[in-house]
Amino acid sequence: MVPLSHYLFLSAVLFMTGAVGVLTRRNAIIVFMSIELMLNSVNLTLVAFSSFLGNVTGQMLVFFVMTVAAAEAAVGLAIIIAIYRRKQTVNLDEINLLKW
Repeated sequence: MVPLSHYLFLSAVLFMTGAVGVLTRRNAIIVFMSIELMLNSVNLTLVAFSSFLGNVTGQMLVFFVMTVAAAEAAVGLAIIIAIYRRKQTVNLDEINLLKW
């Protein structure tokens, strides 16, 4: 049996990888994928604690997080496509839609 600390370490590494990707990358699609990686690391933590405690509440919460992540993926990709059609770039430094 794999101890809980291994799952938590893996989840922390995945979360930090996603956070570094969000903070350092300028491509909107890469940033979007990094956010998804962070959500998946939280799901791993929820499932690990749920299994460790013998309670299914964490696993049920994972289904809700996955549902929200799927909706976020659909809306986020639609926004990225709309921005690309308007500006012809997905570089976050060049996208300034809030400026006149």
